[in-house]
Amino acid sequence: MPSTFPETVLRTDSLVLRSFSRADVEDTQRAASDELTQTWLPLPHPYTLDDATAWCSRTAHALRESGDCIHFALADPATDRLLGTIGLRRTSWRARTTEVGYWVAPWARGRGVAAEAARVVGRWALCTQGFERVELRAATGNIASRRSAERAGFQEEGVLRNAGVTHGGRVDLVVFSLTPADLTPAHRLSPGHASRRRDSRLAGVEAGGSAGREVESARCGDGPGRAAGRGTGGR
Repeated sequence: MPSTFPETVLRTDSLVLRSFSRADVEDTQRAASDELTQTWLPLPHPYTLDDATAWCSRTAHALRESGDCIHFALADPATDRLLGTIGLRRTSWRARTTEVGYWVAPWARGRGVAAEAARVVGRWALCTQGFERVELRAATGNIASRRSAERAGFQEEGVLRNAGVTHGGRVDLVVFSLTPADLTPAHRLSPGHASRRRDSRLAGVEAGGSAGREVESARCGDGPGRAAGRGTGGR
């Protein structure tokens, strides 16, 4: 049984989920420096161009090879511009569990990017990678992120008190999960179906939405930080 995520490209009508590249450095730096992103995610502050370069060219790729994580750049299918990022981390290959997190760039908010990406990655993990549980955590005050989780089909389970860290201090985290029992029969693909194709297409993905000034972001960690293992903020 594999203990690393395959290098994968996932596509919908409005998103391409691909690996990070040097072309994403400037947009990563801008998005990770955004005030709302920094409000909910304890990324390096200030977030420098060197931080973004390290993340896009080395760290994101090294984390996949470590077996703990996979991080996708969310790109516009027409322009390939970075719209945000989503990743899986805290992966237990033995228990077949993992945690999803994301952030969305300021210029892409309000378009359902986080919900669509979480829906695609959650189903990819369960249906093609054989996982049994995908978890998502968001600060109780981050209403947009919580709505994105719900629109992606994740089920709210409860609150972890004082479990999160932001630049402003500790926060409570709402826990969501997605399991095979939550999926409709149409989503129950055989394990390995998409992973056999480098460019995997997941059709029929609906776009969700978000509201309010809360940033579309959820706890995931390790990126885009200065080095592997740094940070507890989300994609």
